[in-house]
Amino acid sequence: MSSDAPVDARAPGQKTFFGHPRALSTLFLTEMWERFSFYGMRAILVLYLTASVAEDGLGISESTANAVYGTYNAMVYLMALPGGWVADRLLGARRSVLWGGVVIAAGHYVMAIPARWSVFAGMTLIVLGTGLLKPNISTMVGGLYDRDSPRRDAGFSIFYMGINLGAFIAPLITGFLGEKVNWHLGFGAAAIGMTFGVLQYVLGRRNLGDTGDRPADPLLGADRRRALTRIGVAVLVLLLVLAVLAVADLFTVNTVVNSLTIATVVITIGYFARIITDREISSTERSRMKAYLWLFVFAAAFWLIYDQAGSVLNLFAADRTDRDVLGFTFPASWLQSVNPILIIIGAPLAALLWLRLGHRVSTPVKFAVGLVLNGLSFVLMAAAAQAAVGGDLVSPWWLVAVYAIQVAGELSLSPVGLSATTKLAPVKYASQMMGLWFLATAVGDAVGGQVARLAETWPEPTYFLAFGLASVALGLGAVMFTRHISRLMAGIH
Repeated sequence: MSSDAPVDARAPGQKTFFGHPRALSTLFLTEMWERFSFYGMRAILVLYLTASVAEDGLGISESTANAVYGTYNAMVYLMALPGGWVADRLLGARRSVLWGGVVIAAGHYVMAIPARWSVFAGMTLIVLGTGLLKPNISTMVGGLYDRDSPRRDAGFSIFYMGINLGAFIAPLITGFLGEKVNWHLGFGAAAIGMTFGVLQYVLGRRNLGDTGDRPADPLLGADRRRALTRIGVAVLVLLLVLAVLAVADLFTVNTVVNSLTIATVVITIGYFARIITDREISSTERSRMKAYLWLFVFAAAFWLIYDQAGSVLNLFAADRTDRDVLGFTFPASWLQSVNPILIIIGAPLAALLWLRLGHRVSTPVKFAVGLVLNGLSFVLMAAAAQAAVGGDLVSPWWLVAVYAIQVAGELSLSPVGLSATTKLAPVKYASQMMGLWFLATAVGDAVGGQVARLAETWPEPTYFLAFGLASVALGLGAVMFTRHISRLMAGIH
């Protein structure tokens, strides 16, 4: 039997999960707990990095902390590429998800250790584990259905709800524990959440049937040994480089962050060059990839601003907002729960809107709307920052409004981008294109981490207004190129 044979939820005696294969509940809960751990840790990361040593933090400058945060997010998405390859060629999706979850949990437990080194060692493990789990669990969800099943999209919608449910709950728990009790206790809560995810995944494996049980295109014999040898050599070279940097006293946080940012951009350029110059793809496919390059740049620019919610905006929440409610000062990280709850509310409405509009609004225009809304959110933040000049605390409702505008932009761009990725992909690279879409987030976050350094040196109103207007201008420019991009898409809407 094929390893991706779909599980039939309608078979006699087969238990279902909201009318879907029972296996979906196992994957739903695994992803929910993984996102709980990811967003729970992320909600307090920058706050911990910038907290003074007297407050049990690391006392890192805001500019460096913002860059670390952006690079960390970038590496999570960048590792989806090798993570997908490992599943396809070596382990299979099921074992990749299991080992990914174990490594993620280990990373969070390391971060729970009250030592200065633990945060960076833990983040490294989380990045590696997420690279194994994140892309492959989505592949397994797809494996539960026939390709043309009308229930497939509904299944992914339920799965998507799990992502945002975990992201909503996490900051409320880790934020309270981290900010009010102890930072490492907050990281420990994220570790426990991921442990729950791994345990229920193991207990629910009987529901999965053969889904993801074997690699889709396994390496065998000499090819497998050659691949493992190359991986081993690459790891040794990396360790050697790190050792040289350490000996030369160059192994600093900023050196690592800057190097990873450059690597992310270079890898992305190389990836696009490889596909577009491939002589085996047709002229139509090459044209569509050129259109996709435009969309990729727009998406990267979008995430550059959007993902500053956990860094620059999180620090603004901590330092510039009045969070006192009836004598209780709620944790700044609680505002990180606003985004996912708004997505849960808005996603069905956005899906209905795009269904009603049909092909009357093209993909490039939807991307442009996302960029404009994202920019307007930062223009609004400029007004909030101006109101806080002089040390006045502003209402947290400013941030709620900013997040609401950003979520509207995300729902205009993100799901549309996922769909465009699958439609514009050359046949030869169909299985790799989702990794390329993740690279847009990686590039946006990596460059955004560097851009966010300016938030400490520029006046806050100037920072938000400059990048907000830049995003609006890029969105309006995208509208001007809509016809050109649509022609390059060669019949794809």
